[in-house]
Amino acid sequence: MGLLRAFIAVEFPHKIQQAIFKATATFRQATGSLIRWVPPENMHLTLKFLGDISPASVDLLTQMLRAEADSVHCFDMHVSGFGSFPSPKRPRVIYIGIQAPAGLEALQRGIESASRRLGYESEERAFSPHLTIGRARQDVSASAGQEIRQALEHFHIDSLGTARVDSVHLFK
Repeated sequence: MGLLRAFIAVEFPHKIQQAIFKATATFRQATGSLIRWVPPENMHLTLKFLGDISPASVDLLTQMLRAEADSVHCFDMHVSGFGSFPSPKRPRVIYIGIQAPAGLEALQRGIESASRRLGYESEERAFSPHLTIGRARQDVSASAGQEIRQALEHFHIDSLGTARVDSVHLFK
């Protein structure tokens, strides 16, 4: 059996996914095909990207994940805000913001540390909780990039709700 592409993430309730889809409708219409949109049902908060893993690693990763998740109490995350990475002038990733208590940071650090002990590479970038909703197409022209930037400048999102984090999943 071949390698599996895997990551560890928090799923969001259908209600929040639909609220995001509805709140971003005018932005999606304004930018159209310039951005590859993430289907609402695929929106998640990535805690750790593992890359290609052996199927034999799944049980060990699941045990590690269970231990790390059990060490943190359930908490709520507030979904609000809107932005882009790496910057508004160079929008590559379009995201919805997440405000969460220290429990999220502790959970992510624990998973990162335990993954490193299992031989997975550490993430060099600081953890920045967000929900990716779209990615600018790589072949966009300078004028299309300007359209995206202008749409970003004129669009904002307030609160979209709160999501309870009571489980973490290994996706493959």
